[in-house]
Amino acid sequence: MFVIGERINGMFTAIGDAILAKDPQPIRAMAEQQIAAGANALDINVGTRVPKAERPAVMKWLVENTREVTDICLAIDTPNLEVMRVGLEAACSKGRPGMINSTTGQADKLSAFMKLAKEFQARIIGLSIDENGVASTADAKVEIGMRVLAAAMEVGIATDEVYLDPITLPLNCAQDAPGIMLETIRQFKLLSDPAPHVVIGLSNLSQGATERGLINRAFLVMAIQAGLDASIHDPLDEELMNAMITAELLLNKMIYSDSYLKAYRQR
Repeated sequence: MFVIGERINGMFTAIGDAILAKDPQPIRAMAEQQIAAGANALDINVGTRVPKAERPAVMKWLVENTREVTDICLAIDTPNLEVMRVGLEAACSKGRPGMINSTTGQADKLSAFMKLAKEFQARIIGLSIDENGVASTADAKVEIGMRVLAAAMEVGIATDEVYLDPITLPLNCAQDAPGIMLETIRQFKLLSDPAPHVVIGLSNLSQGATERGLINRAFLVMAIQAGLDASIHDPLDEELMNAMITAELLLNKMIYSDSYLKAYRQR
């Protein structure tokens, strides 16, 4: 599993406070903690407390401070093209890896963000959203996924550099959504050769629910079995990470040892 740590996000109080105070230490510490817990990439989001006019500069500051402690992939999380460009310039300097989080299937946005991905040689997440909003069926999600892959191939991006996101809706207001997502994951993996990656924003599933940890763990295991290979979630949730690692072990994706949890994190 490719784990994208979600915690460098201004929506979290401690990070939001650090951004407003221009204090780099909490940013760097959070990056290091997530990597030590098993994150393969880090999501970077300025949040909503920063005025829109200041967001490009704040994104640059966030990325540069994260880059002080790691060279791993940074996922620039913004719908704004200007903020995205600034973030990628900082994230991908010196040939380091970056990711666009994210584009929708809307024609104009899809074209613009794909060109950025090609320019910066960045991976890109494509959401199951288009001009009609969030796709509500597996067939509609797959149709948008095909559109995203076609746009990637048109600019010369390999399909295995694309991450398709079926969109995670809160369970407490869309109880049929998990089943639709699982079917979509299975179909996404059949769309091309090499197959695209499939990613979810796991925490959205349990938004507003009481048993958040249990819901996230159970669904992540089910989604891995269906073909999920990337997830945006909190790597500091040890029980969640242990469930994920064990699911991969049971699916014969790693070699068993009595210390397999420790071995996975050290890997």
